[in-house]
Amino acid sequence: MVTQKDFVLAVEGLTVSFDGFKAVNDLSFYVEEGEIRVIIGPNGAGKTTVLDLICGKTRSTEGSIKFRGKELTKMSEPAIVHSGIGRKFQNPSIYEELTVFENLEISFPRGHSVFGALAFKRSAEVIAAVEEVADEIFLSEHLGKTAGLLSHGQKQWLEIGMLLIQKPDLLMLDEPVAGMSVAERKKTAELLNKITQNRSVLVIEHDMQFVEDIAHRVTVMHQGKVLSEGSMDFVKNDPKVVEVYLGH
Repeated sequence: MVTQKDFVLAVEGLTVSFDGFKAVNDLSFYVEEGEIRVIIGPNGAGKTTVLDLICGKTRSTEGSIKFRGKELTKMSEPAIVHSGIGRKFQNPSIYEELTVFENLEISFPRGHSVFGALAFKRSAEVIAAVEEVADEIFLSEHLGKTAGLLSHGQKQWLEIGMLLIQKPDLLMLDEPVAGMSVAERKKTAELLNKITQNRSVLVIEHDMQFVEDIAHRVTVMHQGKVLSEGSMDFVKNDPKVVEVYLGH
């Protein structure tokens, strides 16, 4: 018997219809503490829609999304963020004209409200938090650099850092290594494996080598449903998955 309190995230019977088309159809999966869960599947399988539903950008037609036992489907997007969920979209949304340090600094939780931002002081606490995260995301040497001058991979790491400084319990990443060099992909795998020591990570990805490097469990989606689920070895040898996805 599955008890939801054991999971960081419990998605059950999740469905969303757009004009009668079920983009996500009776989907259920569970993410554990400290787990890297990767969702794969062909284009149009509903993967990004799942992240939209979890973060409140899209509203479900039916079903439940519980984060640490708290129902998210009725909560606003800001309330979901404040409950401890951080999301990175496919394209990095960083402040290109600011330095790496400033990007991390304005993401520090105290700066969120207008008053918080106005009253914001660069305290020892903020500096320590920025330096700690910069070290995690391989950007310690680049704190004074304008973010627009970073490589594509470094910009992706900076955006992950902007989420990490907010200390989310669940980090959701949509195709984090798209467009990265092989070396950057390896370092991103290293980064994700490191940050799950105190949080769970949900990743959508197409790069199978990267999935092998990071995934604790893989959920394969097809036409809005779970087609297969298990270790990378299991799903890659599942005849249904080979037919629908890996064969192409």
